[in-house]
Amino acid sequence: MTGAERREKITAEITERTGITEAMIERLVHGFYAKVRTDAVLTPIFDARIRDWEPHLKQMCAFWSSVALMSGRYHGTPMVKHVPLPVDAAHFDRWLKLFEETAREICPPAAATHFVELARRIAASLELGIAGGQGVMLRPGERFKRNETGAVQ
Repeated sequence: MTGAERREKITAEITERTGITEAMIERLVHGFYAKVRTDAVLTPIFDARIRDWEPHLKQMCAFWSSVALMSGRYHGTPMVKHVPLPVDAAHFDRWLKLFEETAREICPPAAATHFVELARRIAASLELGIAGGQGVMLRPGERFKRNETGAVQ
């Protein structure tokens, strides 16, 4: 069995178990980012960096396809893109709240659970990486926080 055949088999197994399809991923990504674009906490972060949303949404669909279905469609470096962002635990908490809310609205329970578990792992990893990029080594259970001026606490 080739690598491509193994990947197709894994993707088919995940789809069978969760009901996740590329169309569902597209609805989730577009629904989630519609909320992000009107959220008081997250909008400023995205508005400062994204002018044309279509390429970003396309890239996020590929990312979630790769993460949720193991499709291999995404070829990027999320940590590199996130480390310089002026975000902390509060941003990740808000991101997760909106993502989980959207997943539960759009997806059947098994799919929503799969997406949410992955999102929690991704958020924890990115938060840890951003903290490290700021010279902060988090202990287990610690969260990365900035003060009102954006300085690391």
